[in-house]
Amino acid sequence: MQLQSSGEKKLQSVIIIGLLLVGSFYAGAVWGEKQVPAITQVMTVSGKEMQEDLKTETDFAPFWEAWKILNEKYVPATTTAVADDQHKLWGAIGGLTSSLKDPYTVFFPPEEAKLFESEINGNFEGVGMEIGIKDDVLTVIAPVKGTPAERAGIRPGDKILKINGEVSMNMRVDQAVKLIRGKRGTEVALTIFREGKSEPFEIKIVRDVIDIPTIDTEMKSGKVASAGGEEKGSGLRKNGVFVIRLYSFSQGSPRLFQNALREFAESGSNKLVLDLRGNPGGFLDAAVKMASWFLPAGEIVVTEDSRGKTEKKIHRSLGNDVFTKDLKMVILVNNGSASASEILAGALREHGVAKLVGTRTFGKGSVQELVKLTPETSLKITVARWFTPNGVSISDGGLTPDVEVKLTAEDIEKKRDPQMDKAIELLTK
Repeated sequence: MQLQSSGEKKLQSVIIIGLLLVGSFYAGAVWGEKQVPAITQVMTVSGKEMQEDLKTETDFAPFWEAWKILNEKYVPATTTAVADDQHKLWGAIGGLTSSLKDPYTVFFPPEEAKLFESEINGNFEGVGMEIGIKDDVLTVIAPVKGTPAERAGIRPGDKILKINGEVSMNMRVDQAVKLIRGKRGTEVALTIFREGKSEPFEIKIVRDVIDIPTIDTEMKSGKVASAGGEEKGSGLRKNGVFVIRLYSFSQGSPRLFQNALREFAESGSNKLVLDLRGNPGGFLDAAVKMASWFLPAGEIVVTEDSRGKTEKKIHRSLGNDVFTKDLKMVILVNNGSASASEILAGALREHGVAKLVGTRTFGKGSVQELVKLTPETSLKITVARWFTPNGVSISDGGLTPDVEVKLTAEDIEKKRDPQMDKAIELLTK
């Protein structure tokens, strides 16, 4: 056995102590790193400071821990997968809005923000229909008059099950819009389920430039069911019923509606049909201005209930009120009548100005505000709910007509309109 010298023993002790110190240092570093909040370890993101006015007791540590782990461990499944921090941020905001389970609160990343802005400006390329979520299913609110969707046979209430073969269950409205919209001349295939049909079926639509119409008037023969002797232009039927069809509540619609009412007044008739079928709504101010032509100043048109505000905001008539009590009026509605259509119809019905004929309305009774997050992105957020003058929540099932009249597939095929017929019957009997 070879004996170690005292010098060798001393060197060995130094090495052992050094290893222990390194091990302790490493263990301490690992322990220390675990004690440091994950947010401080995320080095690739700016603007991590908590907003001073953000009052929340929610612990955000799991979010930043997940972000850190994804940065450290995630490997894209394909070479084309996008995994940069900017896309993760957009996805996180999208998930945040989706957690609210509100189909009308939506985050628009740059590309979707451009599409949405072109849509609200009233001119875009697509198929021409308003869609929403109803009973947790992607649903057609209404096709726009004269568009590819209407010509292809899309109807209010149609359930969209697939878009180009992609299942739409759990799909957000903005995601569906992105798939349906596209360049003029291209085709989109929608798998539709329609009430009264036993099986889903496919409708193929060729996209086009969409110009959203606003209003027109109509004049037909005196006999309700007759197709002959029709005259166009003034909107006055020979039986004395003036018909106004309103397709949207755009910024310019109050002026056009005023012109149509002037035409009605000049006709000498006191019988008016306002057709809001398939009108998905639009600007609240437009509905208030239109209601003001029929209501005295100060009468409630709609009440807006916002979160966190002690007092509800009441929108009142401007008091144009140009019509006498001799006015007889019917408003036609269906499940494609939504939003501002429901506000106008509900106000005029509850103030005794008009009767509603048709089928139950869509039930879109909430207010959205468009907020810019960055110059390229925006957030459309629900900020209030709408209530009729009598306090009925429009969101809770829509408006039930005074006289329910259904429009069947056979009626459409044979170009019959029992809803319009009933309106004229009520006004002329």
